[in-house]
Amino acid sequence: MESSEDAGVYKLSDELALVQTVDFFTPIVDDPYDFGQIAVANALSDVYAKGGKPLTALNIVCFPIKTMKISILKEILAGGLEKMRQAGVILAGGHSVEDNELKYGLCVIGTINPAMLIRNTGAKAGDKLILTKPLGVGIINTAVKGGMADKKTVAKITASMAELSNRASAAMQKIGANACTDVTGFGLLGHACEMVEGTEVGMVIDSKAVPYFPEAREFAEMGIIPAGLHRNRDYRSCMVEIGKEVPVYIADILFDPQTSGGLLISTAADKAPQLLEEMHKQGIDEAAIIGRVVEAPRSRVSVE
Repeated sequence: MESSEDAGVYKLSDELALVQTVDFFTPIVDDPYDFGQIAVANALSDVYAKGGKPLTALNIVCFPIKTMKISILKEILAGGLEKMRQAGVILAGGHSVEDNELKYGLCVIGTINPAMLIRNTGAKAGDKLILTKPLGVGIINTAVKGGMADKKTVAKITASMAELSNRASAAMQKIGANACTDVTGFGLLGHACEMVEGTEVGMVIDSKAVPYFPEAREFAEMGIIPAGLHRNRDYRSCMVEIGKEVPVYIADILFDPQTSGGLLISTAADKAPQLLEEMHKQGIDEAAIIGRVVEAPRSRVSVE
């Protein structure tokens, strides 16, 4: 709890521990099936960030049965179930309540060997930082709500949000990592801050190396910014230093709240090229080395 770990871990034996997490939210896309897929990918991501294997899940549903067709819920659940099948996760049940606002997600249980557990703290000076998905979906989703994003853009970010992080997690376990978190609501910089807060190291982000959706720049420069981005910036401004040469739109994208974003992995410098190569081999084409872990300034994140 103290270091904002992505999931709870309960040790059963020297070789087996449970990994537990829960996540659900309101729709961020119009298509019910796509929403189900994204919600499931997002919930499973916390287990993958620990290096674990998700095994079972319980549906969590809040549904306005008096104002919305039950066929919409069926589509959401179908999309979620298909994504669970892709992940090799068994749906073991769930719970639903009537609510004025639609919400969907999962409670997930997975397993891991305690010796293989990867925490969000543990980054070491000299490490390289790898990000596995492009940023900007929060900004683009805000544009979608305003009817300003075209179908091609919507399809692109939907595919990204629905993409499982299982291959990235497996590659991380195979090659080795010192720390990992998934990038979600607090944005890249917010989650980077969690990784170094109260530790003996800091991070430097190379703004030119960070992958992002080009449309996010376009909308950010138009001032289409989600409220969560402002909250992220306000909350972490005391820990983050943005270089004077960094464009404003890049700073916005780095604080942008993500839904089902990628993994942010800290790995030894000599392992980083091998890990990146393994990810590209696995089809994780957008994965990139975006920065490094430094001895000083401690507990701070710098963007250059």
